[in-house]
Amino acid sequence: MKAVNQIVIVGNGISGVTCARHIRKVDPHVKIIIVSGETDYFFSRTALMYIYMGHMKYEHTKPYADDFWSKNRIELKSGWVTQVNFDHKSLTFENGEELSYDRLVLATGSKPNKFGWPGQDLLGVQGLYSMQDLNSMEKRTSAITRAVIVGGGLIGVEMAEMFATRKIPVTFLVREKSFWSNVLPPEEAQLVARHIREHHIDLRLSTELSEILDDGNGEVKEIKTSTGEIIRCEFVGLTAGVSPNIDFLKNSGLETNRGIVVNKKFQTNISEVYAIGDCVEFKEAPGPDRKNIEQVWYTGRMHGETLAYNLTHDIQVDYKPGIWFNSAKFFDIEYQTYGFLPTSWGEDKWSFYWEEKQGKIAIRLLFDAEDRILAINVFGWRMRHEFFDTAIKEGWSSDRVMKNLGEASFNPEFYKDYHMEVVNKYNQEKGRNVQLSKRSIFHKLFGYNS
Repeated sequence: MKAVNQIVIVGNGISGVTCARHIRKVDPHVKIIIVSGETDYFFSRTALMYIYMGHMKYEHTKPYADDFWSKNRIELKSGWVTQVNFDHKSLTFENGEELSYDRLVLATGSKPNKFGWPGQDLLGVQGLYSMQDLNSMEKRTSAITRAVIVGGGLIGVEMAEMFATRKIPVTFLVREKSFWSNVLPPEEAQLVARHIREHHIDLRLSTELSEILDDGNGEVKEIKTSTGEIIRCEFVGLTAGVSPNIDFLKNSGLETNRGIVVNKKFQTNISEVYAIGDCVEFKEAPGPDRKNIEQVWYTGRMHGETLAYNLTHDIQVDYKPGIWFNSAKFFDIEYQTYGFLPTSWGEDKWSFYWEEKQGKIAIRLLFDAEDRILAINVFGWRMRHEFFDTAIKEGWSSDRVMKNLGEASFNPEFYKDYHMEVVNKYNQEKGRNVQLSKRSIFHKLFGYNS
């Protein structure tokens, strides 16, 4: 491995910080500089909503004490990078200052999507990704009568919950016929939509934003929908997904498409320049049923770990993310997914779906034609990651999954169990006679005695 004096990491999110920490664990001498214009210190981006709702303060979202960085000799530099000169190995900041590097890691994250709506740049129209977004949202919504949210994704649900805690009326526009229909099968989409409405959110399906109207002072006063309806509001949340934050890198010589193009070792087309996290687009998907762009917290952490290994070892390794996993919350309903579960499937696959009578708890399991488990969606019922990671990797049969379902649960003590109800329905639908096992799958997985 070629010796370097200075590694510069642009971006202090989970990817960049994880990379810096793991480099330092192996190499005590190389100089590491993390650059960010967003905040002085790394914080948990997923906690932004809890700051707004008053559950946390900014200092509570910082995983490390402020002196952690100096103790580990990781230098923090505040500033926005506006240009990278790859020939001279230098960064230019907004204030004109320059910084040189021997190796450069780009971890510039994402930005909320805009789709050219008239009025999308008015004051009071924004997404929710950065600390600056949160501060702006706090300022713009302190005394409003209604907010409109555009886009049916996870950030939209978070924003709706944020407003609900302050009793701000919300109209939620989703252009699809069902909620998050590009991710969820119909039954799950209906469950989530129903739950959103139960929280007094005015959810409008099959409704698009047409125009955002100006109050005459550069601020939003109302929006017009695709049906021609006018909805008065003082804030419009744009939550129709995010895109890699790479505008300042376009036409720089760095290969970009939707994101910064990298191989499975996170190498770009330029020597000694790497990219990780939300801003990355893989030339080839990193695994079966994985996407070329991964914009999830846990994948960002894995990006940082893998690149740090490659920067500190002679033998390089490919990024191998394993079985897809994600989790989220729809107000008070927790959601987990393992494996790739599409919105629909053909005759080469089949699924089992169970939903509790109140419509708050549900589970879907997807199997292939040979009866091997492929994926699971679960709502309102915590499952152990290791259980389904193992089951999917080993291709467990539907009977085996059902038999051991009781060992998958990770719900708190005294929480009602639904295993028997699920297994009973499965037996009825499939004509089986599966009985729940009492043995501990985790004891088996980790080598303990049952």
